[in-house]
Amino acid sequence: MGANPRILILGNMPGVASLRAQRYYWYDRNAFWRITAALFDFDPASAYDERVAALTGAGVAVWDVLKHCRRVGSLDSAVEPDSMVPNDFVAFFETHRTLTHVYFNGAAAERNYARLVGGPDTLGYTRLPSTSPAQTMSFDAKLDAWRQITAPART
Repeated sequence: MGANPRILILGNMPGVASLRAQRYYWYDRNAFWRITAALFDFDPASAYDERVAALTGAGVAVWDVLKHCRRVGSLDSAVEPDSMVPNDFVAFFETHRTLTHVYFNGAAAERNYARLVGGPDTLGYTRLPSTSPAQTMSFDAKLDAWRQITAPART
């Protein structure tokens, strides 16, 4: 995460592959890196650190609503509601005052953020279609919906 992000992309909770690898959106069928590569002009096949640097350089931060939870598998629908512990958004927003907009990667991230966090009303909030393969939209439809994140990220 860069020092002065302008937008924050929030997932709900990393999947099993991402947790094992300690890398965001590591599951190869997740469209996150292909979509962000198309939007911010980098190679989605580049090394993970290079992809992260490309997003950071574009003013994009990536995080998750949940710090931890109990879940079997990777689906958001499998998260046990009473086990959800959110990340420390009070400290995050205090540290990252350059943020102007939060984009939720899917409905679960938006729903759990609203229920568990409810951040500052000075930010814009938008739910985007999940990049997960469980979201049955075409890649092109997801990419079209995600195009809106480039406007605030590049200002």
